Amino acid sequence: MEDAIFYRHIVPRWLWKLQKWLQIGSEKSYSESQHIIDKFLHECVSSRLDDERMKSMFNNDEESNFDLLNALVKENGDEMNQIDYKFLRDTAISLLGAGRSTISAALCWFFWLVSTHPLVEAKILEEIEQNFTTKEKNWVTLGVNDNLKKLVYLHGAICEALRLFPPVPFEHKCAVESDILPSGVRVSPNTMVYFSLYSMGRMEKIWGKDYLEFKPERWISEKGSNIYAPSYKFITFNAGPRSCLGRNISFIQMKIIAVALLSNFHMQVVEGHLVCPSLSIVLHMKHGLKVTVSKRGN
Repeated sequence: MEDAIFYRHIVPRWLWKLQKWLQIGSEKSYSESQHIIDKFLHECVSSRLDDERMKSMFNNDEESNFDLLNALVKENGDEMNQIDYKFLRDTAISLLGAGRSTISAALCWFFWLVSTHPLVEAKILEEIEQNFTTKEKNWVTLGVNDNLKKLVYLHGAICEALRLFPPVPFEHKCAVESDILPSGVRVSPNTMVYFSLYSMGRMEKIWGKDYLEFKPERWISEKGSNIYAPSYKFITFNAGPRSCLGRNISFIQMKIIAVALLSNFHMQVVEGHLVCPSLSIVLHMKHGLKVTVSKRGN
């Protein structure tokens, strides 16, 4: 589905509309994929409804069985005939796209950058040890707490990875009315304006002469705190009224995963493995990230 959506961005609208009507090419693949996802999500929702009924019969602890789909089902009625499957499907697909694909893509690029920059890895490990390691050997206390906010260098490294490899590499906006861009270009109504987040993260005019360097220090002030970058400059999470609602939770997720993996394992990229982005609406690694993993010593 992601590939088909990307295809719609690079061909004339009439062409993919015709392919959709004839059910050929990428539009046929899109329809088949959508049917599979619809069936899968329908089964998930039905299963959750059965679980809810069982819990109500046996008075099971609700908190121990909580997940996002359960919460959505409860918000949309307790009976089968009250469930708005289209709403649940659309919401679930949004969560899969925005909360799964983007995070996994961002983490791939982050771990690749860290594993190919030993000094950055060493500084991250030092910071983790100072803020997370308890008296017990190799035991890392994880959780959403104030300790995550102390990981200033890790935050900078994540921001750098997101700057260089934004999970959503391009965006588009459509003008409702006639407008004039800051550059002086006039935009007519219903005109689609595309812009590349990937390119903007690599512009010397915006980030300076070292714009291609993976440099977490870019995000750290002289006082040792993280530097705030306006959303219209660091546009990975979009900007203005359309800013990503999941920005904070995304940083929390990535920090927890980074702490858990880097503190326990060393990752070495397999020699000769080709790392390059795929052409899609999400900036996945085309060939994945192949690494040799070794457990860190006690």
